[in-house]
Amino acid sequence: MIRVVVADDQALVRMGLRTLLETEPDCQLIGEAADGREALALIGRTKPDVAFLDIRMPFLDGLEVLRRVSSDPALDAVRVVMLTTFEIDEYVFEALRCGASGFLLKDSDPGDLLRAVHVVADGGSLLSPTVTRRVIERFSSGASAKPVPHLDKLTEREREIMRHVASGASNDEIAERLVISPATVRTHVSRAMIKLGARDRAQLVVFAVQSGLT
Repeated sequence: MIRVVVADDQALVRMGLRTLLETEPDCQLIGEAADGREALALIGRTKPDVAFLDIRMPFLDGLEVLRRVSSDPALDAVRVVMLTTFEIDEYVFEALRCGASGFLLKDSDPGDLLRAVHVVADGGSLLSPTVTRRVIERFSSGASAKPVPHLDKLTEREREIMRHVASGASNDEIAERLVISPATVRTHVSRAMIKLGARDRAQLVVFAVQSGLT
């Protein structure tokens, strides 16, 4: 059973996610919060598998809640998905940098929302939707290069695949572009994550952007 927490100051958004999660037999909504302080307390108390956080909330915004969750060793297993809109997508890269496993638009298709729960709970990241690619491209073009420890340990193929990952491409799409198997792509991605100490695919994107690989 995937245990989920939802934090959003809009009651309509919370109701929509609650209704959606109730349709999934392997998902359980274990709590809701209307502001950042409530969200942080709820996550600390229940330690959910997945937490949906609105980026803008009263008292503590979603990014600050994310920072505190990511810095707490007791909450290391909590996977965070940020809820956002086009109007505030300038915060998305910061969310990924702070440890978010991905983000979704509030008006995403219900299928995408349910997919998000399962993908993130399984340790994956939400980097394939079209909107993600647009945001990553935006920040890639404006970010200044920063040194990333152990980048020199990557092979040229791992660097190449890392660039494709940062574009938002899925393993299958990368495999098609490079004419290799998806299994080979997964192997290279896993090795790159291990060498760089990346928590997940989302953090690998951050490293790619910061190092200038994009």
